This record gives sequence, structure tokens and C-alpha cells, in this order.
Amino acid sequence: MINPSDRIETLIEGTKHRQTFIVTPEGVPLGVRRANHGERFTAFAIDMTFMLAAIIAVYMLIIPLFFSGVSIRVGMTVILFLAFVVRNMYFLHFELAWRGRTPGKRICGLLVINRFGGALTPSAIFARNLTREVEIFLPLSLLLSVQYGRNIWSGLALLGWALTITSLPFFNRGHLRAGDIIGGTQVIFMPRHTLTRDLSIDIRGAAGTKYIFTQDNLSVYGAFELQVLEELLRRPPSNDSNQTLEVICGKICRKIGWDGEIPREDANIFLREFYAAQRAELEHKQLFGHYRADKTGASSRPDWPGV
Repeated sequence: MINPSDRIETLIEGTKHRQTFIVTPEGVPLGVRRANHGERFTAFAIDMTFMLAAIIAVYMLIIPLFFSGVSIRVGMTVILFLAFVVRNMYFLHFELAWRGRTPGKRICGLLVINRFGGALTPSAIFARNLTREVEIFLPLSLLLSVQYGRNIWSGLALLGWALTITSLPFFNRGHLRAGDIIGGTQVIFMPRHTLTRDLSIDIRGAAGTKYIFTQDNLSVYGAFELQVLEELLRRPPSNDSNQTLEVICGKICRKIGWDGEIPREDANIFLREFYAAQRAELEHKQLFGHYRADKTGASSRPDWPGV
């Protein structure tokens, strides 16, 4: 059976073909969205840009060594060693310090997690990042060092190795690279949720008010019921949501003692105007120290459809 809230999330956030579930050590399943290939490649390209900038900055610091009598061979050894340190420490440092994020992942909204539901451990971060040297940098460096005129087959073998390892995420459902498989990690997409505009501002801004509520009408419900009603009003229009609003409208009318029938086509208008009036009333009372948590006046959390 599909949960109605899941249908609403699908309408708001789009298809869920990338969704997977992580079971926490407490046995609670959490739905997460796997990062796709484009997002991961974009994050990696951004990180590579930052990393190359860091390597260039380090090189600028050691240039004076070449003017102090150091041999070319020693200087190149230092350069290669520093490049190795920077490209490995870059990912290790940021994913350890930022809990599974690098600058590229943060910009793209990605996060590294333990795909088995536990905490992201330093050993997992070390495993997934040290294998990157074997997956990408080592094959590329060997490929660039091959002299194709002398041994083209070695170059083709290295190219095949690099392509096989780097294309691994395309051949598994979780888009896992070798480092993720060894480290037990997974990269997920963390959408950026922005605060929605106050619904009552939009309702009050509409021209005219069709329904007028008395003090008695607005003294029945509290903040919790108002929040549930707001969640219902924010749902995208559909047959299910419209039917739900009609049922809620009838129950609210009976509860607050509303005189007269509300036409089915006016259910949304009635509930929106009731929401705006109820919110204004609760905010006015709260200014004077009177806070009503819910319809009982206590801190309980009943379900709105049962009012």
C-alpha cells in the first residue's frame, strides 16, 4: 500500500527512481536519494579544479629550490611527491573534517554516508579515498608516461584498465565506485530545502474575503491543528487532495459550529480563509502570553482528520 505522503513527495520532488533505503542500527529505514553520474562527475571536476589550484600554489612555493643549486632530478622528485600528497590529502582532509563532504560535493549537494546505516568512520573514508589513486591517478599517470611509438599495446592495456575501473559506477545499481565498495560507503544527494513563504500572507493578499469567522469559531483549534491544515493546503491539487480538503472542511464546519453549507467547489477557499483567520487569532493571543498548543489546550498531538 502506498502512503499518501509518499505520493505527495513524489509529486513535489519528482520521480523516485534514485531512491534507496538505509536501515539504521536501530532498525529504522531511512529513504535517501542516490547521487547520479552527472552530479558525481560535476563534484569531482570542481574538486579537481580546487586541487590543481592547491598543487600550483605549492609549486610556486618550491620554485626557489631550483635557483638554490638543487638538481633537476631532486626537484622533480619533490614535485611528484608533493602532488601525490596534495591529491590524496585533499579528499581525506575535507571528508574527515566536513563529515563526508568536499568543496565539490558541498556545492553539488552531495554527501558520503555509510551504506549499511552506521556512522561514517575514518577507516571508511581512508579506504574510499586511497583507492582513488589506483582507480584514476595511477592509470592516468602510467598512460601519460607510455611511449606509444615503442609499445602501443602497453598503452592500450593501461587505457583499458583505467576505463574498466572508472566505469564501474555505470554497472551497479548504487553507482558505487571501487572505493565505495571497499569502504562500505555511498554518495547521496541532499536537496536544499528553502523556507516556504508564509501561506497566510498569500491568502490575505488575495482580493476580498468570502467568509467571516467569529471569535467563537476561532476559539476551538490550536497551533498543531493549524500546522496540519497548512500542510494539507500546501499539497499540489489532485483528486485525492481535493477529496481530503472536502472531508476536512465538513468536519471543521461541524466542530466550530458554522452555519450553512459550504459548496464543494468552495472547500479550498473556505479552508484557506479559515487558516488565515485562525493564524491571525493565535498570533494575536500569543502576543499577550496566551499560547494554545492544540484543540485540548494541552501539548497532545491528535490527527487533524479526527477532529
